Amino acid sequence: MGNCKVNSSLIAFLLLSFTACSTQQCRREKNIPAYPGEQKIIEQKIDSNEDEQKKALVYKYDGSLQCGMGAPISPEVMAEQLEKAGIKVFAHQKKPDGLMHIQVCGSPTGMTNQIEILYSDIKKAHELGFKIWNFN
Repeated sequence: MGNCKVNSSLIAFLLLSFTACSTQQCRREKNIPAYPGEQKIIEQKIDSNEDEQKKALVYKYDGSLQCGMGAPISPEVMAEQLEKAGIKVFAHQKKPDGLMHIQVCGSPTGMTNQIEILYSDIKKAHELGFKIWNFN
């Protein structure tokens, strides 16, 4: 048979190498739906006119980075951006997305600006880079 020793750390390294980005999270571009069904949900909510006064939560990451890097944008500034586009804003707040983030200086903090608007304005907000809040 021969002397064939397999180093367990080599096997672990190879397994991690093949599965490191299997969820596509590390290669995802901005403004692509967070999961495959998100675009369908956006379209359903845009197309449903059942309640014109029903409100929705949308969000956009504030741009803050760990270790005090980055230039975070306040919820007020993003709310003004929506109002300039003709979208009525009912409320806004800064809120974490609740997801796990790598702990290294310069990586995103996961802080978002959450804004409450009408369902009928979701499509306009989506065109400005906002997404439907789905973290709870």
